[in-house]
Amino acid sequence: MTPANDFDEAFLRRLERLSIAVRRNRAGQAVGHRRSPARGSSVEFADFRSYNVGDDLRRVDWNAYARLERLFLRLYHDDQNATLHLLLDVSASMDWGEGDAHKLRWARRLVGALGYVALSELDRVAVATVAGSVVQRSTVFSGVRAARRLFAFLNAQETATGVTDLDAALASYGNRAPGPAILVSDLLCEGFGQTGMRALRAGGHEVAVVHTLAPDELDPGEDLRGDLRLVDRESGKHREVTLDEALLARYRAGVAAWREEIGRACLDRAIAYVPVSTAEPLEAFVLGALRRERVVA
Repeated sequence: MTPANDFDEAFLRRLERLSIAVRRNRAGQAVGHRRSPARGSSVEFADFRSYNVGDDLRRVDWNAYARLERLFLRLYHDDQNATLHLLLDVSASMDWGEGDAHKLRWARRLVGALGYVALSELDRVAVATVAGSVVQRSTVFSGVRAARRLFAFLNAQETATGVTDLDAALASYGNRAPGPAILVSDLLCEGFGQTGMRALRAGGHEVAVVHTLAPDELDPGEDLRGDLRLVDRESGKHREVTLDEALLARYRAGVAAWREEIGRACLDRAIAYVPVSTAEPLEAFVLGALRRERVVA
């Protein structure tokens, strides 16, 4: 099932009303939204999108309305368009969770939604998958009509093998053209990738991190008890444990402390940090938490 098939028409229309919130951090650029007041004044036609209530009627293509009896806006390129960098963790630890709460499945859909927001705003979208210390880059997508190719690319991504090294992967990506960069990852690696995040910031990227964990990673539940062997999905290392209520309580407290540590480290570096359980419906997360944290607006 492709991310496109997961998005009904109503959700896509809501995504078209959003934008990627970008603050200009490089020297000589003012802090603010990426869209300039002159947007739309260029003579270079870019794409169409459906009319939404409140849009400028002067941009309506009335010839298209006469043919199709639907309202479409003509969109034009603006030289201030940004490139949105979407970094998707496809390491082995992302292969976890049930149904729609499966981490990689949920993360692919989120990246698809964020990419659609940017494409509908005529920004360019570059997607990179992170596995081990390696980054695999897609082509750069541009225009709403590229959304199907973006969704197809994401649908083809499966989990990789080996141990994750987010620091090396993000550092290797940091020298790409500056622009907003959103990392979607479970951060299950040594140091949770903070050195690599710093490298992205040093490269001129405005960085946001969506920290995805499956429900049973946050709370294993009351049914899991007794003598168990826990196996690391990436390294294969294992540990024998006897799981009781006291150990479960320590585990929950440890997860909460770990997330707080990551949140503090991101705050210190002006990185937006948004933790989420993949049990949360994607639409509620995008329109709720991502708006509150100013990842989208």
